[in-house]
Amino acid sequence: MAVEVLKSKGVPEDRIFFLNVIASPEGISRFAQHFPRLRVVTSFVDQGLNGKKYIVPGLGDFGDRFYTL
Repeated sequence: MAVEVLKSKGVPEDRIFFLNVIASPEGISRFAQHFPRLRVVTSFVDQGLNGKKYIVPGLGDFGDRFYTL
C-alpha cells in the first residue's frame, strides 16, 4: 500500500527503495510482478511459506508475539 501511495503522488517506481528484514521467495516474486522497476533489499530470504502463509523457518508468529502485552 505504501508503494501505491508514493506512486499516486507522482513518485516514479524506479525512485522507490523498499527495505525489509526477512522475505519469502513467494513474496519477492509477487512483489516483483506488481512493481517490476522498484528496488528491493532484504537481509534474508527464507525457504518459503507453510500452509498458514508463515515464512518457514523464519520468525514464525512474530507479529503476535511482538504485539502481545
